[in-house]
Amino acid sequence: MPLFRGSAPALVTPFTQDGIDFDAFGKIIDFQLENQSDALIICGTTGESSTMSDDERTDAIKFAVERVGGRIPIVAGTGSNETAHVINLSRRAEDVGCDGLLLVTPYYNKTSSAGVIAHYKAIADRTKTPIIMYNVPSRTGLNMKAEIVAQLAGYKNIHGVKEASGDLSQVIDILRFCRGKLAVYSGMDEIVLPILAVGGDGVITTVGNITPRQMHDLCWRYFTGDTQGATQMQFELKPLIDALFLETNPIPVKAAMDMMGMCSEYVRLPLVAMTQGARATMRQELVRYRLLAE
Repeated sequence: MPLFRGSAPALVTPFTQDGIDFDAFGKIIDFQLENQSDALIICGTTGESSTMSDDERTDAIKFAVERVGGRIPIVAGTGSNETAHVINLSRRAEDVGCDGLLLVTPYYNKTSSAGVIAHYKAIADRTKTPIIMYNVPSRTGLNMKAEIVAQLAGYKNIHGVKEASGDLSQVIDILRFCRGKLAVYSGMDEIVLPILAVGGDGVITTVGNITPRQMHDLCWRYFTGDTQGATQMQFELKPLIDALFLETNPIPVKAAMDMMGMCSEYVRLPLVAMTQGARATMRQELVRYRLLAE
């Protein structure tokens, strides 16, 4: 069984100049619970984990685990390009009670297919929590092809893959090789429906930070046979999704959440605030989608 089915927002981490804004973070988590998100991703890419210290990451995961109190799974982003560091971060996340681990493929090192396989197996050998592998070649410079995923599917606690290559043919091959052994989640909000249609289990989402109920409903309409309703929701969300990627994630989604009064748009360097032109477009889409008053 997959760790979860449906929509799992990759939550932003709200910051102040001095650290994590836990008051805002708690309200964001409560908003997700109220709107039926099926799981939460803490310290993923959208959470700016690459700018956080190990202690900050552990503290954010612990806070989320305690706030949620077992109502839905908490998946901790503990990926890194150093295998030993991933193992240490993952064990710390396990110690504070996370339900799953989201592990991005190694980046910058330019390892081989054999190196990717060895990386994930080494982590699985030293952890006990379900692992979701994360393939996002646009950020890492490494594409974990279906043949690699197939060699890892079902190995110990490797339970899933977040697929953000944008290559539907590759996703189909992963499902063809691994269905029944591995949960497959869309890592791109604009192609959730196509991935569900070929057997995917849901989405790890950015837009779900501001539209959690809609992303949950899109998935569950499809699962319960309302294909037409799910298709219409995908179409309706597409312009908003596009606006959220006008600039590097999570700059736009934090700007949107600032406009909606959910948290500060503050992002850590080297990210900077959204440009005024893109911000105006973002505001237009929030108004159009009735997330913001005119």
